[in-house]
Amino acid sequence: MLKKNIVLPLLLLCSLSGITAGCGNDAPPMGAAVQNRDSLPMMVTHGVSKLISDSGVVKYKVVAEEWQYYDKTTPTRQVFPKGVFLERYDKTFKVDMYLTADTAYCYDENLWELRGRVFVCDREKGITYRSEELFWDTQKHRMYSRKYMHIVTPDKDLEGDWFEANDRLTDYHVRQTAGFIPMPGSEAGSNEEVIVDEEIVTDSLPIRDPAQPRPRRQTGN
Repeated sequence: MLKKNIVLPLLLLCSLSGITAGCGNDAPPMGAAVQNRDSLPMMVTHGVSKLISDSGVVKYKVVAEEWQYYDKTTPTRQVFPKGVFLERYDKTFKVDMYLTADTAYCYDENLWELRGRVFVCDREKGITYRSEELFWDTQKHRMYSRKYMHIVTPDKDLEGDWFEANDRLTDYHVRQTAGFIPMPGSEAGSNEEVIVDEEIVTDSLPIRDPAQPRPRRQTGN
């Protein structure tokens, strides 16, 4: 009787040990604990097409191959590492502007940072903008860049290294390197003001014949 009382608990203990060991061997390996939570996105989504509203009215549409959302950064950050296509709607829900970029960041859902081959087209005014950088503050309705840019309007063709404008592109400032603009008194008039090196454009602006090819400009990678 004494021998049975000793053997049964020992067998039960060995069985439990074997089960525990078996479970431990089958468990997948665990990674190291993440110390900085802001280094990982809270969400990663592929094949994104979303609408952005303001005060209950749809204002923008964003299309991207990949969308990363970081909720622990200051400010919060959205990253579109594989490019972005964005449309803006007018009051009648027609597309009045669209833009593309190779890479895009959006901070606090207000400030966009566009990088790579940035292209903006205002369909209503017939204006196009190209650069490798553009910041767009949708809250302050302001666009700006400090890299080489090229803007074409129905009556102007301007290149520069410094650009600021409202997001309707009706008032913009350019620090100029070369460009074409109608001379005062020409038929192609404009109410827009162009500033070159903080001075209003005068006859000293380098005028390029639009029929002649534009000289190629060296830009850094």
